[in-house]
Amino acid sequence: MRAGFPEFRLGKVLATSFTGTLSERHGDPVERIPTPQRLIDWLAVNGLAVDSCTPAQLDRAQELRESIHAAATAAALRDALPASAVRVINDCSTQGRAAAILTPEGERRWRLGSASSVEDALGVIAADAISIIAGERDGKLALCASPTCRAAFFDTSQSRTRRWCDMNTCGNRQKKARFQANRRKNPGSGEA
Repeated sequence: MRAGFPEFRLGKVLATSFTGTLSERHGDPVERIPTPQRLIDWLAVNGLAVDSCTPAQLDRAQELRESIHAAATAAALRDALPASAVRVINDCSTQGRAAAILTPEGERRWRLGSASSVEDALGVIAADAISIIAGERDGKLALCASPTCRAAFFDTSQSRTRRWCDMNTCGNRQKKARFQANRRKNPGSGEA
């Protein structure tokens, strides 16, 4: 990761990991792709390497990210999907020319139409969003229980009762806050 920028919060689901490039939406927002180079870095880490990115492509990527977040949030709440978000997701999906390829190891990888095609990479992300929002994959959309985060995530746990977008960040932060609140209420407890 490049120095001076917050680390990426990577997950197993491409579309919701992409929405995680803006975290703490209801607190002090943390933008993880503030520059074209950071978008290039994020795409590379997620198997969608591109050679270049313009400021306009970064703007489009951030527009797609916010559209996926809005649609995934609506789906998690069982609300109507915002028409403008659906339009952006569909536009990005149809503009991309990426192809799924099978590696000799039996894994799926993406071949972009050209090495500099951010639009192809965004098309892959949009298609992933469509598959989870449309309910085509085994799991459910949920919202992080952290009041400052509220990120949409795709819960594939067996019970489908996961509460946090990421246990290592939001979950631990909430557990630590509860622990400290309990220590303030009961100052003598927990000390040896």
